[in-house]
Amino acid sequence: MADTALMPIPGQIDPVPVARNITPREDGRVDLIGLPKARITELFAAAGLDPKAAKLRGKQVFHWLYHRGVTDFEAMTDIAKTMRPWLTQRFVIGRPEIVLSQHSNDGTRKWLLKTDDGHEFEMVFIPDEARGTLCVSSQVGCTLNCRFCHTGTMRLVRNLTPGEIVGQVMLARDALGEWPRAGQADLALLGDDLVDDDGGYSADGRLLTNIVMMGMGEPLYNFDNVRDALKLVMDGDGLGLSRRRITLSTSGVVPMMARAGAEIGVNLAVSLHATNKLVRDEIVPINRKYGIEELLQACADYPGASNARRITFEYVMLKDKNDSDDDARELVRLIKQYKLPAKVNLIPFNPWPGAIYDCSTPERIKRFSDIVFEAGISAPVRTPRGRDIDAACGQLKTTAQKMTRAELDRLADEKQAALG
Repeated sequence: MADTALMPIPGQIDPVPVARNITPREDGRVDLIGLPKARITELFAAAGLDPKAAKLRGKQVFHWLYHRGVTDFEAMTDIAKTMRPWLTQRFVIGRPEIVLSQHSNDGTRKWLLKTDDGHEFEMVFIPDEARGTLCVSSQVGCTLNCRFCHTGTMRLVRNLTPGEIVGQVMLARDALGEWPRAGQADLALLGDDLVDDDGGYSADGRLLTNIVMMGMGEPLYNFDNVRDALKLVMDGDGLGLSRRRITLSTSGVVPMMARAGAEIGVNLAVSLHATNKLVRDEIVPINRKYGIEELLQACADYPGASNARRITFEYVMLKDKNDSDDDARELVRLIKQYKLPAKVNLIPFNPWPGAIYDCSTPERIKRFSDIVFEAGISAPVRTPRGRDIDAACGQLKTTAQKMTRAELDRLADEKQAALG
């Protein structure tokens, strides 16, 4: 059972500040995943190393954690054997616990994960011909209550820590076998007291190429932890993924958007989904607090937005709700009114049990797309992925707490058998 209570929620759409950025462990050790190099160095000094040794070991351990992906201090071959037990006694190299791993018929993979204090959340990997995209969660549950989204039917439990966020990326690299082996160039960065190993590293053929903060939760309601995690992902000495390959999606937390551009600087996606107040108030309730005009002005002011780095508007296609020709023309008008460098992702609605909406017909979606395209704005239709394992956009919701271990094992066996 989880040992933390549900977050108190002051209102449907207000952020809930939570100070915790590390999940305490019962054994008293500190999980180093999610911590920057300077913080690791501070912890080593506080544990008894002199400043020079703490700085060296901090640099070495940071490299092993984030560039090499090791999960055991014994694998850190450039650190003295007598030093490794000292590290093991005080620190741990964590990963989210895998409760269940599912594979879709289209190659999409979904993991149900668990935190150290017993809360569950999900992440999804979507392979494509030219890229592989990891959809990362930022919260356990969500407080936005978007009516077309299954995650929105969950209560918000708590924010994920930087370690639990970056840990998803690291876990995906574990599963895909994408950690490099050290060569001379890597080891030369670590100092003189090193032991080399065999092999080399090339980034060619990397499967995980892109990250989208579009999983469970609203990233801008967990701003500090998301920012700190993404800095580790973008760190050239760490995971080293370009900010141009990372997209942060928000439903419209307007006051935090400028900070996101200035302090994180990744690509921006906005869950728009409607072109007028009445409809957006219904399906994206945060619109009652930050209206469409205020949201679009924040998009126009977003640092770094340009024709080369367009803002993406996510638009789920709901039958007879937001999919008319007039809706398409109004969307074009709004984008042009605010002079936005933008593209529109049209998302066929992905059904889930209890949903009150239906997906627009293929013909209606194509007509909508054509109107936007004809106005000179890119409006591709997203191909639904992972629907058979409830991994498609808007379908994420943890249900494992209602399932016994036998049921989870049986589900895993059934999925494996279906894959042949």
